Amino acid sequence: MRAALMYGAGDVRMEDVSDPKLEEPTDALVRVVRSCVCGSDLHAYRAMPACGQGQQMGHEFIGVVEETGSEVTGLRAGDLVVAPFAFADNTCDLCREGLPTSCPRGGIFGAAQAEALRVPQAQGTLVRLPVDEDSELLPSLLTLADVYGTGHHAAVTAGIRPGTTTTVIGDGAVGLLAVLSARRLGAERIILMGRHTDRTDLGRDFGATDVVPERGQEGVERVRELTRGEGTRTVLEAVGHLDAYETAMGVVRAGGVVSRVGVPQYEQGPIGFVPMFGKNVTLTGGPAPVRAYIDELLPDVLSGRVQPGRVFDRTVGLEEVPEGYRAMNEREALKVLVRL
Repeated sequence: MRAALMYGAGDVRMEDVSDPKLEEPTDALVRVVRSCVCGSDLHAYRAMPACGQGQQMGHEFIGVVEETGSEVTGLRAGDLVVAPFAFADNTCDLCREGLPTSCPRGGIFGAAQAEALRVPQAQGTLVRLPVDEDSELLPSLLTLADVYGTGHHAAVTAGIRPGTTTTVIGDGAVGLLAVLSARRLGAERIILMGRHTDRTDLGRDFGATDVVPERGQEGVERVRELTRGEGTRTVLEAVGHLDAYETAMGVVRAGGVVSRVGVPQYEQGPIGFVPMFGKNVTLTGGPAPVRAYIDELLPDVLSGRVQPGRVFDRTVGLEEVPEGYRAMNEREALKVLVRL
């Protein structure tokens, strides 16, 4: 079968690889019908050391079940399914507590930009979809695999509730869907920090009330001007770079919460007395337990009440995945959908 492999920074190739096979009785084989390129994939695209053996890529997909292991129930060949980016048994204590990303039998997908893949812990991971594989809802349903659930996680862990004022840092797909999620949970004022007009315009459509294009200290001062000098009670950091973290600490008000869902591209940050301890600031967030949110978010997507799939602004075929990486890396595309 065909699959995308990364050989180093800027080097993505389409190659023939072995077809996946059932390895455990809890597995399923899934034919991929939609995948995409994630902002987190770009971290490797920009910095992965060159290697002689390519690494398969991709962790977001919708597909059709082709075969199931002997212990899998509730799924059958022909079912259209979406998978969270992390597989899990969905039965252990951590899964029942809403943390499937910490499941001891789980892991992260890494081969979804391909024609097919093996899904471990299929019964606990895959969610059946009541549409067909040509449905116009597929782009929005695909966001349930990662970016919508991640934006929702930022809003939930920050404690967004009706009447909240929040700052969202980052106008990528996760940041924009954090805006949508904050609005869905009742945020009254949403300040979006981003400098790409086409993206922040979509952010306004999703519910942002203010846009701050300034960065660094200038951006911090602008948010404080908008909030009577206080900053906002909640901050959703959807970038993952140290400067975004520092901005979050600059705009959060005393006693507030910073929810960090951008994959950190740094080892340490300024977590000492002044930015956190002295202001009684709470730092939360982490890898989104997407499977724990799908059942809640799915009905609004199916009804069309929310349209998170609007973050996809370019569609490519499987053989064009390398071009999709290039377009996202050069900010010619917000998020690339892969249609098989």
